[in-house]
Amino acid sequence: MTKTEGAGNALAFIGFGEAAQAFLSGWALTDPGRVAAHDIKSDDETTREAMEARYRAAGIAGAADPAAAVAGAETVFCLVTADAALAAARAAAPHLAAGAFWLDGNSCAPGTKRQAAEIIAGAGGRYVDMAVMAPVHPAGHRVPLLLSGPDAKAAAALLEGLGMRPRIAGAEIGRASAIKMIRSVMIKGMEALTAECLLAARRAGVEDAVLDSLEASDPGRDWRGRSAYNLERMMVHGARRAAEMRESARTVAELGLGGGMAAATAEWQDRIAATGAAPGGEDLMARADAILARL
Repeated sequence: MTKTEGAGNALAFIGFGEAAQAFLSGWALTDPGRVAAHDIKSDDETTREAMEARYRAAGIAGAADPAAAVAGAETVFCLVTADAALAAARAAAPHLAAGAFWLDGNSCAPGTKRQAAEIIAGAGGRYVDMAVMAPVHPAGHRVPLLLSGPDAKAAAALLEGLGMRPRIAGAEIGRASAIKMIRSVMIKGMEALTAECLLAARRAGVEDAVLDSLEASDPGRDWRGRSAYNLERMMVHGARRAAEMRESARTVAELGLGGGMAAATAEWQDRIAATGAAPGGEDLMARADAILARL
């Protein structure tokens, strides 16, 4: 793997979860010591030790707070949960270096992104709306990205220097996120429909008949395999997906279309996540049973 200097920048992460780790591991930086991160989980005594171990494993500096994380950084990746995006911008903005990039990769409505942009721009930073358009595994740092905003072109060059795959969606902040959030109405909505349909079928004892009927109607689709995958996504990432879908609902509402379907999807994502059920193996009905036992 080719080593990179990270486009000459000191880098920082606000939020050091799955996406941040996937990006960092793919960059293969010659000097990972130039990377700092702060994750809110390091503020909680119940999760602090695990987060500090995560920083050490990545070979980076774990910062005590957002101010320490972004100090001197020329590029900051904000990768928190959708409901924490504005708070993260407010916490870090006063401490940003002049002209630093703030790459907002959170799954938020365009209106939320514009609010964050005002905060960052007001502090002298360069805000870029960044949408992560696919799961970060297995693609890692090569996951497709959409960028928008006045500084999108400059940010794209920086990301390409890190071996990433950005594409410019437009010069308007919020455009990249509009594409992602509206797409999520379908993708996460299908997950919620899967949960309601298959859990109801299993509880009624008619799951095989329902699946057979679905396969007869759409034989090109692997209904059992895809349904098992959809349940696994909700079981593992439901809370994060619910936060995203509330932003999708806001996106649709901002367009004058209500957002009721997206809001209902968020409810199902939250319900599945709240069960705490582990996905276990690959079997669809085993996953359904694990959820039903806790609903």
